[in-house]
Amino acid sequence: MSFLGNIVWLIFGGLFTGLSYIISGLLICITIIGIPFGMQAIRVGMATFAPFGKSYKSSDDNGILKTVFNIIWLIFFGWEIALMHITSAGILAVTIIGLPFAYQHLKLIPISLLPFGRDLVKES
Repeated sequence: MSFLGNIVWLIFGGLFTGLSYIISGLLICITIIGIPFGMQAIRVGMATFAPFGKSYKSSDDNGILKTVFNIIWLIFFGWEIALMHITSAGILAVTIIGLPFAYQHLKLIPISLLPFGRDLVKES
């Protein structure tokens, strides 16, 4: 079921969402200071291509550097991306068919807000 969900997800917006993350990440990587943030955007973009069958996982080793990077990310990028996911989830939740896809957008919000130390991993 997750394979079919991922295919439909890619056709109806997931491909655009993932490519947006990746292209934005590449643009952020132009500056040396932006490389860690660009790499996180690319990593989240790759996870966004196939969110069905994955669950959110937080790492246990949250260092001070990850915290600082998460705060910078939240101020400059995270809140806009999370707002985009909330808006997309709201639009998709209007129909019964769109509910699973709305849930996937909601699942991506914690990772888009604070991506350092978080990941989408395959459900067991």
